[in-house]
Amino acid sequence: SDVCSSDLVGIKVNPVGQPYVCSSAELLHTIIHALQGVGIKPGNITVYERYKGNIENSPYMKWVPKDVRLGYAAAAYEPIQMDIAGYDPDCYVELPFTLPGYDVSNKTACRSHAAFFVSRDITKLINLPVLKSHNAAGVSLALKNLSHGLVNNVSRSHDGPELRFTEFIPAVVGMPVIRQKTVLNILDGTRGLFHGGPGITSHMAENYVWEHKTIYVATDPVALDIIGRNAIEE
Repeated sequence: SDVCSSDLVGIKVNPVGQPYVCSSAELLHTIIHALQGVGIKPGNITVYERYKGNIENSPYMKWVPKDVRLGYAAAAYEPIQMDIAGYDPDCYVELPFTLPGYDVSNKTACRSHAAFFVSRDITKLINLPVLKSHNAAGVSLALKNLSHGLVNNVSRSHDGPELRFTEFIPAVVGMPVIRQKTVLNILDGTRGLFHGGPGITSHMAENYVWEHKTIYVATDPVALDIIGRNAIEE
């Protein structure tokens, strides 16, 4: 994955479906161990989730080894998501649609800014999504773990009069700081969710989660998503 000892490495986890479908401790520890094996110090590894609350309320607080950092962009989920505290004011993608009540002449409403985590804090990113369907996007795999986890103002892709995932996701993932720094995608398919999402309830876990027992590794998130989607559909 072209990672060397001088890199600052970020790992984008996905805890949203905890405890049923989320990036597992075993896989996370294996990745961290492998990074240390090529000479990367624990303090140069950051396990990241967009919201601090998701990190604090997840198993990652106990899973992350000593001296490995935890990173986030915002304190907690909020519906508007245009505050750029924690996000890079000079690194953004601009798209001609907004949340209802805002006008496209409003630059703040039309822009999604990259988190400082990906624009300034790391040199390489390992994307660690899970095998999960999504009730609006269809699936939530490698691409969506990047597009909706690394920038602000994402609710405009799904809270407007129409869904805008097909425009939003490729535009965000195509940002140079995301596309060039994401060197490896590891899809945790030990368990999969084939109906519902994004959050997972006990009802979903009882009826729609299955033991897939597979890990998928790819440098190409698009190819990985196609394979993951096929597994979910089957």
